[in-house]
Amino acid sequence: MTSKSAAAAARATVYGYPRQGGGRELKKAIEGYWKGRVDADALRATAAELRRTNWRQLAEAGIHEVPTGDFSYYDHVLDTSVMVGAIPGRHRTAVEADALDGYFAMARGTQDVAPLEMTKWFDTNYHYLVPELGPDTVFTADSAKQVAELREALDLGLNARPVLVGPVTYLLLAKPAPGVAADFDPLTLLDRLLPVYAEVLSELRAAGAEWVQLDEPALVQDRTPAELNAATRAYRDLGALTDRPKVLVASYFDRLGDALPVLAKAPVEGLALDFTEAAAANLDALAAVGGLPGKRLIAGAVNGRNIWVNDLTKSLATLGTLLGLADRVDVAASCSLLHVPLDATAERDIEPQILRWLAFARQKTAEIVTLAKGLAQGTGSITGELAANRAALASRANSPITRDPAVRTRVGAVTDADARRSQPYGERAAAQRAHLGLPLLPTTTIGSFPQTAELRVARADLRAGRIDTAGYEERIKAEIQEVISFQEKTGLDVLVHGEAERNDMVQYFAEQLTGYLATQHGWVQSYGTRYVRPPILAGDISRPEPMTVRWTTYAQSLTRRPVKGMLTGPVTMLAWSFVRDDQPLGDTARQVALALRDEVNDLETAGTSVIQVDEPALRETLPLRAADRPGYLAWATEAFRLTTAGVRPDTQIHTHMCYAEFGDIVQAIDDLDADVISLEAARSHMQVARELAAHGYPREAGPGVYDIHSPRVPSADEAAALLRKGLEAIPAERLWVNPDCGLKTRGWPETRASLDNLVAAAHAVRAELPTAD
Repeated sequence: MTSKSAAAAARATVYGYPRQGGGRELKKAIEGYWKGRVDADALRATAAELRRTNWRQLAEAGIHEVPTGDFSYYDHVLDTSVMVGAIPGRHRTAVEADALDGYFAMARGTQDVAPLEMTKWFDTNYHYLVPELGPDTVFTADSAKQVAELREALDLGLNARPVLVGPVTYLLLAKPAPGVAADFDPLTLLDRLLPVYAEVLSELRAAGAEWVQLDEPALVQDRTPAELNAATRAYRDLGALTDRPKVLVASYFDRLGDALPVLAKAPVEGLALDFTEAAAANLDALAAVGGLPGKRLIAGAVNGRNIWVNDLTKSLATLGTLLGLADRVDVAASCSLLHVPLDATAERDIEPQILRWLAFARQKTAEIVTLAKGLAQGTGSITGELAANRAALASRANSPITRDPAVRTRVGAVTDADARRSQPYGERAAAQRAHLGLPLLPTTTIGSFPQTAELRVARADLRAGRIDTAGYEERIKAEIQEVISFQEKTGLDVLVHGEAERNDMVQYFAEQLTGYLATQHGWVQSYGTRYVRPPILAGDISRPEPMTVRWTTYAQSLTRRPVKGMLTGPVTMLAWSFVRDDQPLGDTARQVALALRDEVNDLETAGTSVIQVDEPALRETLPLRAADRPGYLAWATEAFRLTTAGVRPDTQIHTHMCYAEFGDIVQAIDDLDADVISLEAARSHMQVARELAAHGYPREAGPGVYDIHSPRVPSADEAAALLRKGLEAIPAERLWVNPDCGLKTRGWPETRASLDNLVAAAHAVRAELPTAD
């Protein structure tokens, strides 16, 4: 413990806040702009009002210093590319003609121009737009957005701190631009980029910034000596500037490791560390370097990525150990609150007993303020808050909701044999080819088809009582009939039922499994205007009854072609939920896997010959540090096999992954032992096909030839060109043809045109094969 004056300095802050608004006003305004119903001025006005609302709520809650610059129309990394002038050549004309339309063109593409690649932000389900850089990249400063938003907050009389992606993380997230050698290292551009950051810092200081936060989450990953040297140089040079605000360097999501001494010694005024995910490691490392004398430390003491109430007593103990290690200790969430819903009090359908266990962004803000007050004034100043917190924690720990003895007994009886197929892949593949009779380069889709306005109206009508269950199901049947008919006419080889009945690929299953809670307003941004409502995994998991068999069987009755059964895998069911934090994730994964295993077996019994178990989050959930990965991958791949291993050899098991760096997990993909995997590949130009080939992947694969996150329709020639690239890495007898991902977010006109072109491309390339009929 240190002096009373040091403790009294503690203040509350956050790094970022949910952008969408309580009613997803931002999503509605942006999509209205895309459709021509909202003009640019109205969109900007909506955005400005949302920012003002957020800042006022934070200030009224007791947050001393509000963040600016974290608000985005689409993605904060894309905003950084604009700030430093890293506009791809193919988009410059559009950006120069209209900055807003050009911005959205970079994010979404146009019919004529492809968008930037999109991938996951570290180990979260948030997607960022990957910067494209090359040796000819010229950086130029454009801080208009950052300066304007700072002035908006200052004009409200608030203390404000601009938050920017740091220069090292920005370059480490970047990739070589199209046409640039694959071995080009964007980090070589650091000396070219730093003067631009210097200019932005100077302009923010002139606009009134006392502090600027530079986020460097890439430094919590394993970094080479060269990369650490780059961080040393970056903050040596930025710290040496005279015309700048005070600089706070922030890291989160894991322990800072070897980068901590680098930043501790850097001539900057503050450092922000995560004391939730990596409390012990960061605390020990901070003590080992002698603390941060003369500097500000922001302690991320409230988990910014999960929704359970904080253990205030435990967090205060951690915060107390930090006093004396810095000149001033402030309190924050572990990362931006972008990753959690806005307000738990909006939930009306969750039992009050359970609601007290939950903390969304507004509740986390209150926890941060409480911790800062307790740290500054002592626990006597927050006795009421501490008592209520202890009661909430005890209520959850003692609730029968959290434990089901039957589920735990079943998990305890699992053996290694339960997670192994009865025959090796080679024998299974022969049985499946004989059973399914598919051509070379078989065509399929990933699962979902467009969720039309009519479907959304039907769900709303059912909830409101305007139609009964029978009426709703007739609408679902009609949609499935249309989807099957379209696929047959288009010529797809393996069909899907389209998932008309599903609101979300995780939520749909969570609503039918015990142990899960669903929210009504718990929206979280996934990318752009795509928001999801992650369910809450509160207790032990089981499946009371079949979840998908009825609609899959109905779809199969409409066609002689195989219809895939579609399930979401156990890892993704965890990754895209807010998981329980009171037991190891591997234990929870086995519970989900056994529930899904029952569904897989019931699908097979009902006559489904192809079953797809999607695991798009397998790479996303990969620990950021290499030392932590083997343990994770062991239980993650086991959970998938436990889900799928009980079927006959001639039942074909598919899986699907998208928008991630697959090269890091190729061995894990192999360990899944799926018969077929479909992967996102269009934006990355078949990179994953080359990675699979380099690994010697022995099974069938479908690297995507249609980027579904763009409204543009790829031509048949374009799809065929990608398919030929795929054939350079994967032999024809093991190559499938499919889109990158599901089609839920697309409209029917572009879907029809794109799939027609996809099938035409497959037929054209199939005709070129020496083994073609």
